[in-house]
Amino acid sequence: MLSWEMRSYRVAREQTGRPVFFDRGVPDTLGYLRLSGLPVPQHVSSAAERFRYHQRVFVAPPWPEIFAPDEERKQTPDEAERTYHALAGVYTELGYELVPLPLAPVEERLRFVLAEAGLA
Repeated sequence: MLSWEMRSYRVAREQTGRPVFFDRGVPDTLGYLRLSGLPVPQHVSSAAERFRYHQRVFVAPPWPEIFAPDEERKQTPDEAERTYHALAGVYTELGYELVPLPLAPVEERLRFVLAEAGLA
């Protein structure tokens, strides 16, 4: 997972002049290790410090109203809640500002993200 996120980061950096939004990032690896109760190797912590994203990070809090397991989302609501808090904690520790997405239809969330990113 870490090497994939580092690769995605590097590829995006090569695309100059265009904003890029990530669904996952290097710090997620650290969060998933902690969530699983596994030790965090030094190279993972170092990568999370080195591969920096924009200061403001959009996060989608777990929303029971729209939660539905499917082929992509296999977590239970409880697992999703724990995952959210683990990942949000890591991003906060790394100095990112978390911007929660509104509980709204997709188009409204898109408008929100574009406006918050200064792209609307």
